Amino acid sequence: MVRCMIKLQTKNLRPGMVPVQSVYNAKGASYLVKGIPLTEQYIQRLRQLGIRELYVTSTMPELLIKLPEDVLQEETRHMAVDHVYQLFESFQQQQLMDIEPVERAADAIVGDLILRRKNLVQLNDIRTYDMYTFSHSVNVAVLSAIIGTLCNLDTRRMHQLTLGALLHDLGKTRVPQGILNKQGRLTKEEFDIIRQHPRWGSEMILSMKMPGTAMFAICARQHHEHMDGRGYPYGIEGTQIHLFGRISAIADVYDALTSVRPYKKPYPPHVAYNIMINCSPGQFDRDLLTLFFANVALYPVGTVLQLTSGYCIVKEVTFGQTGRPRVILFSDAEGRRCPPREIDLYHEPGEKIEKVITGAELLHYINEKDFDPASLLAED
Repeated sequence: MVRCMIKLQTKNLRPGMVPVQSVYNAKGASYLVKGIPLTEQYIQRLRQLGIRELYVTSTMPELLIKLPEDVLQEETRHMAVDHVYQLFESFQQQQLMDIEPVERAADAIVGDLILRRKNLVQLNDIRTYDMYTFSHSVNVAVLSAIIGTLCNLDTRRMHQLTLGALLHDLGKTRVPQGILNKQGRLTKEEFDIIRQHPRWGSEMILSMKMPGTAMFAICARQHHEHMDGRGYPYGIEGTQIHLFGRISAIADVYDALTSVRPYKKPYPPHVAYNIMINCSPGQFDRDLLTLFFANVALYPVGTVLQLTSGYCIVKEVTFGQTGRPRVILFSDAEGRRCPPREIDLYHEPGEKIEKVITGAELLHYINEKDFDPASLLAED
């Protein structure tokens, strides 16, 4: 099975197209479930909700393109978001915290990742278009657990790491909503308040008076610390930062960069890679960051690329070689169609990836050539 995808503006969606993203309402219930063909009613509802863009498998509804298993079951994601939501709400309204449901969510996430490890290279599969805040906590937990899996952590430490990551932003319940939801630049005073949320979250977790809280609190306390000591709230550096803190720092930023939010568009994985590897020297544990991106698809299956020699679509991504996938070349450098030809970019160092073709540019090509590259990946 393969995952193809093209991002279309909602106005260009047509009945029969198959979404590769689920869409949720403010409490985590599904408006739209990925893999289920769109109807005119679905499309109208998306427009009413103000959703401007959606990934679909292809512009051609008749293509038989199946979606692969995600790294996380839909029911696990929904349960985790719901339990985190209930925990945050309970604390904000009654200053009470029932940690057991969130512990069960952590166990379910770890269980899914152990069973679906082969899907980790297609990490893009966990990305969803959401309209609620609490998905960030779940995404960071999944990403942290993935890095923990790559580090070969045992089950006990995986549980500790995942639960800690689910709770990493608990301190934000003490930050005024006006600051959290502010669209523009924060003032120095507002940012000073935001910078306290790791400390507050750690204190809240430690106050639970249950076994293991010291480990669970690490992600909350250290996810904004930097390896060069320029992070906050404590300004610690290097190995003073616990492994869990270094892992959750990577997960937190990667999710922030690649997620859809009301005030920003998501960066694709290869752009997030460039930002985190090249534009943030000293911020992350370099070994962990390299390990993470060596096992996460920078160009997921179905991505259309412009190479030195022409245009292609990604067919397969291999662990450890995620920046150089196997592709199918379908046109020359001038955009003229040519007989499809497979190329393993890992063994073709002379082939340079010039750019990723997405959105309006890809749609223009499809309409002009009357050819959707996704057809090269469709099942017989």
